[in-house]
Amino acid sequence: MNIDHCPLCGGSMKVQKLKCLQCEISIEGEFFTSPILSLSEDEQLFIELFVLNSGSLKKMAEIMQVTYPTIRSRLNAIIRKMKQVSGDQDTYKQKILQKVEAGKLSPESAANIIRNL
Repeated sequence: MNIDHCPLCGGSMKVQKLKCLQCEISIEGEFFTSPILSLSEDEQLFIELFVLNSGSLKKMAEIMQVTYPTIRSRLNAIIRKMKQVSGDQDTYKQKILQKVEAGKLSPESAANIIRNL
């Protein structure tokens, strides 16, 4: 399931709870995910196909029975979308560093959070 925007207001969504499927323990907090997860299911499948074909746009065009420029255009659109999401993470990193400077967060905790982005 890919829900990156609120179905009520359209705002951005973020992961706040993880649950182990084996022992059912839950961990709550602010979890940041890969920009790939902000893509639609169709875009994620496109990226998966891209990787599985060693990044060959020519081969992808053959498989998907579309022109090379069509594949290139789709890839460019996905790249733009991922850069936007990555920019949002850069803003979050700045907020974390500001909390360290204000003494509200330890440098060790900040490093751990940023490392796991």
